[in-house]
Amino acid sequence: MYFRFMQQDLAEHHKLLSDLFPRLSAEEAWEEYHLSDDQVAFFEKEGYLSNVRMLDEEVVEQLRVELALIADPAHPSNGLFHEFHSNESEDPNTVLFHSLGHWRVGPGFHDVLWNPRFVVAASQLLGNRSVRFWHDQLFCKPPEKGGVVAWHQDFSYWTRTTPMQHLTCWVGLDDVSQENGCLFYVPGSHRWGLLEKPSLAGDMDGLNQFLNAEQQHQFDQKVPVVMKAGFGTFHHPLLVHGSYANTSQRARRAYVINVFADGTRSNTEDELLQGVPPIAKGKKIEGTFFPLLFDCNPKS
Repeated sequence: MYFRFMQQDLAEHHKLLSDLFPRLSAEEAWEEYHLSDDQVAFFEKEGYLSNVRMLDEEVVEQLRVELALIADPAHPSNGLFHEFHSNESEDPNTVLFHSLGHWRVGPGFHDVLWNPRFVVAASQLLGNRSVRFWHDQLFCKPPEKGGVVAWHQDFSYWTRTTPMQHLTCWVGLDDVSQENGCLFYVPGSHRWGLLEKPSLAGDMDGLNQFLNAEQQHQFDQKVPVVMKAGFGTFHHPLLVHGSYANTSQRARRAYVINVFADGTRSNTEDELLQGVPPIAKGKKIEGTFFPLLFDCNPKS
């Protein structure tokens, strides 16, 4: 097995720790993995871009093994998570594992932040800007009883940062379909502006009460994001999205990387993430817990 668990905070390391991904310069990564103009144009029009290869099959398998270890509440580094919910579902009949901070715990999930396939695409979709890490998430739905993630906009939970120059990447560790609870998007909804935020793991359709008639009509045109394991989907911070229950015989495991353009500032005097020292309102978000992942202007 490639990895061993170190009982230390992996946030101290702002570089690849394993051999899961190639070590490339920014120029080499761009040449190898940049998105096409058509892909970028689709993202700008619809608010998302799906079926982008992020991981090779052997990396997917190693991350599944790592996930099983770090999802155990008895893991020795469990205290490093910003949030850890063995079951965040508000429905007692379903299960939704959700956590933030696993990059601090597992070397594989640490290194996906510096995956060149990810950072190059993220830079392009942020307008060819340098990419800084915001926070990660795990969402896992077990077979037959996996809970929902209600319709929402990511930025409705992130107003403690400013300006809005964020991006989300969702990567499946299983093949995802409508049966096992894939993501759904409402194309073009990133132009609606900021809506009220619902409970993330509560009523699936809680957002509907905040939609006008035109938005409701557009909402009815929602599309499923069906992908093979190892592929990712990017979306705008205002794009309305959610995922239904897993009623299949298969698991639905995924990790999420949330980033913003370098230069984003704190909009609060409180903690940005649980357990992270506050950054004063108006100050640039940077430091140990918010590393620079891709620098568009590296020093020579």
